[in-house]
Amino acid sequence: MMNRHQQAAKKYLSQAFGLNQRIESRLKQIDELHDLATKATVTYSDMPRNPNKGHSKIENTVIKIMELEEEIKKDMDQLVKLKQDIIRRIRAVEEPELQTILDLRYLAYMRWEQIAIELGYGIDNVYHLHRKALDEIQVPKTLQ
Repeated sequence: MMNRHQQAAKKYLSQAFGLNQRIESRLKQIDELHDLATKATVTYSDMPRNPNKGHSKIENTVIKIMELEEEIKKDMDQLVKLKQDIIRRIRAVEEPELQTILDLRYLAYMRWEQIAIELGYGIDNVYHLHRKALDEIQVPKTLQ
């Protein structure tokens, strides 16, 4: 069972994964919008176009793509800063073995089973070392 400090440390370190997932989701949305934009066909007609109709579908799609790209840039900047801080806090953990477990879990986003295989440990040993590593993480004051 995790104590409060361990839970706070885990919550802090897990932020990078959530932010990375959000970026991945937005990148997928951009790909889907690009596909839509390239599938759009232009219909030619000799009828005059209604000037009050507004933007074309392609123009609206391009605007959405640009907005998503701007959001992704902001999220990426935030992710880089967060990862730099997480790396600094992980490097402050004295035991290299504990640093490795934290790196694999919170920076490489590996599952527990993968970490156990990578290190040649049993899963229970990995959980124990993870809790020990979390005890050494200095959690930012705002999350305590």
